[in-house]
Amino acid sequence: LRELMHKASASLADEDALDAVELFPAWGAGIAYEADQRIRYEDNLYRVVQAHTSPEGWEPPTVPALFTEVALPGEIPVWKQPTGAQDAYSAGDKVRYPDADGPVYRSLIDGNVWSPEAYPAGWEVVE
Repeated sequence: LRELMHKASASLADEDALDAVELFPAWGAGIAYEADQRIRYEDNLYRVVQAHTSPEGWEPPTVPALFTEVALPGEIPVWKQPTGAQDAYSAGDKVRYPDADGPVYRSLIDGNVWSPEAYPAGWEVVE
């Protein structure tokens, strides 16, 4: 029954998936993951960025090159240091910086890997 629930949950929109995180398979070491697969770690939902088999110690929050946290549509995340092209900010992406209570910034460039503080010309304050 659990396997059927995992298959059925794969078709949920992100907004609905966030209401049913417990339906998704939990992260584990030694498991082969496919790109775009959603998994659960602690109480959060993550999307696999690239196919891989996860070794011990490569939990989603510690390896942002392999996992991105799923957020509600329109939710503005706190800025995180990109690890490469796969998670660099695109022109138009919005973030809060330096924390969840900080102002909202919009990236002015594609491939933006700098914080609003490190490269102010790459960002504009929008809220």
